[in-house]
Amino acid sequence: MIRTVPETGSTNADLAAALRAGEAVGEGHWLVADRQTAGRGRQGRTWFDGHGNLMGSTIVRPHDRDPSPASLALLAGLTLYETVVPLVSNPADLSLKWPNDLMLGGAKLAGILLEREGDAIIVGIGVNLAASPDLPDRRTIALAQLGPAPDRDTFARSLASQFDTELERWRNFGVEPIVRRWESVAHPQGTPLNVHPPGEEPIAGAFAGLTEAGALRLRLASGETRVIHAGDVMLANEEG
Repeated sequence: MIRTVPETGSTNADLAAALRAGEAVGEGHWLVADRQTAGRGRQGRTWFDGHGNLMGSTIVRPHDRDPSPASLALLAGLTLYETVVPLVSNPADLSLKWPNDLMLGGAKLAGILLEREGDAIIVGIGVNLAASPDLPDRRTIALAQLGPAPDRDTFARSLASQFDTELERWRNFGVEPIVRRWESVAHPQGTPLNVHPPGEEPIAGAFAGLTEAGALRLRLASGETRVIHAGDVMLANEEG
């Protein structure tokens, strides 16, 4: 079920409030807003509010037998990739960047924000369908720059359906095939990265794939490989 609202502060915050109030919010329920006045990205950033873009959230209720909830970021990324790839003329221009960005031609097209609320994980997704923000530190792009902007509601239905498919695969087959698929559509190994782990200075290195659990492997100039579990990641050609 997809419920749309003309305006809200944040679809993630609305679902969190509903869960705290004990409302029956089930998996497969999506909240999509025409406009967000307090949308958030990772690290507390403000999320761009572009009319005609996709701004929506859903929830997952992990079971004891499910894979680690942290791997839902990879699942959401694959969902985005599979939803967008039929809409671009050259699929090779589309790639995933750890932990939760979809890139088109080296510019950010979409992002994901995961937040826990009680026993549920809220998955927020924003996609630049019609417009993209002008950011000082990175390049961005919208699908409308390549042709007619996709219809938001049609895109939302495709995204919700693909998310259901990926969630079923996650539960039935675990993280390993998700990691393999994610790596197959990510930027190539050896791609230069700048990583800023929380509370540390930025680290330069090269993409060396993911661990079995989905953490980032960064190859340093010394030849050492460091495992990154959290942090901001920038591609060299992404920075503005």
